[in-house]
Amino acid sequence: MVNVAAILTVVAGLLLLWTLAVIPMNIREALTEAERAGATITPATAPERRDAGALSLVVRNAGQIGLTYAQDRPRLPSPAQVIREFYNSTLDEEMNGRRGIVRSGSLSNAGLVLHTLKTIETTLYGFVLGAVLGIALAVGIVYSRAMDLSVMPWAIISQTIPIVALAPMIVLLLSSAGITGLVPRAIIAAYLSFFPVLVGMVKGLRAPDHMQLDLMRTYNASAAQGFWKLRLPMAVPYLFASLKVAIAGALVGAIVSELSTSSTQGLGARMLQGSYYGQTVQIWAALLAAAILAAAMVGVVGVADRLVRRAMGGAA
Repeated sequence: MVNVAAILTVVAGLLLLWTLAVIPMNIREALTEAERAGATITPATAPERRDAGALSLVVRNAGQIGLTYAQDRPRLPSPAQVIREFYNSTLDEEMNGRRGIVRSGSLSNAGLVLHTLKTIETTLYGFVLGAVLGIALAVGIVYSRAMDLSVMPWAIISQTIPIVALAPMIVLLLSSAGITGLVPRAIIAAYLSFFPVLVGMVKGLRAPDHMQLDLMRTYNASAAQGFWKLRLPMAVPYLFASLKVAIAGALVGAIVSELSTSSTQGLGARMLQGSYYGQTVQIWAALLAAAILAAAMVGVVGVADRLVRRAMGGAA
């Protein structure tokens, strides 16, 4: 049973720490604004403030703390600023974005919802591609000693390559072959999602012990019957556990692919736009949307897990 009170306490504690961290992170810019407005600041000169510690500046200028929460382009936006930007981006700006799309046929001025939908599209394509590839390789590894010795080490090595370094290479290679748009982004998302599925399925397909395998041989079951009636049912819990990790990885890959391709669509593009124009609040709102999206996708996989287990006669 989920302890809701414990979860809310942890969330409240994190929000409190975040709110308090805003003060030292933004104090230098706040003091500069206060000085321009004619307030008396300690130390009086910018070089002295630059060399002073952030906490020292907070203590010596306690009366200016309120300004750290009211900056247009803060180093660290407050939770209230992020939530306000998220609300505006998903409602007010979204309506303006839809009208802009009708006029220009572009998503460059769309709101956060449409950017999120584009990221969902890339994530789902990459997730399906990665899941299918991971399951197929897992079956081959379990039933083929040669694949186990050859494919599995390369699959492990592939995960040591940073996706931020590999993504531009994938985009360049595919673009040279005339393949652009959704396909390169989906492949990058699949790259981060196939490995958890591969490892989970290999573990699940090898879950039956020797007594269960011997029993199937006693019944003279074929390899296909052993797979469908023994190995696959026992692999289902491992599969769905790995799918939860895989879909979160696919979302990360989708966002990285949008950053790597300088796309005008998706949450990655939204973050990139915020970075170009110094809109840190916009970046954090996109990060909040990505976090909510990840939680929702993992929740959908969890629901599918319970439904499949119930259909198989197991505990939901």
